[in-house]
Amino acid sequence: QVQLVESGGGLVQAGGSLRLSCAASGRTFSSYAMGWFRQAPGKEREFVAAIRWSGGSSYYADSVKGRFTISRDNAKNTVYLQMNSLKPEDTAVYYCAGRSGAVAGTPHEYNYWGQGTQVTVSS
Repeated sequence: QVQLVESGGGLVQAGGSLRLSCAASGRTFSSYAMGWFRQAPGKEREFVAAIRWSGGSSYYADSVKGRFTISRDNAKNTVYLQMNSLKPEDTAVYYCAGRSGAVAGTPHEYNYWGQGTQVTVSS
């Protein structure tokens, strides 16, 4: 049906940067809100950032605001998450998600999910 594929995760030192990408296929996502969530072992999945493909507004969890930037390339149906000043507490599997509506901050409101990409930040 719809596929979301994340890439760009890896291992970095605290203070370093990573850029995650999420490529969507299966349909046009120009009207979809897209989000990034993350989940650390033993913890619930939490909201990181969201953006409307066509609306231009972006939203961030307080924990990442000022450090992470979500962006998109509508022509490529791709959403990005630029992560700067990474902290050990950012360590998690990062998931790309989409929904055919307004941006949302809870996982159950999203219809499509990627497989996740591991981000590990060492002290």
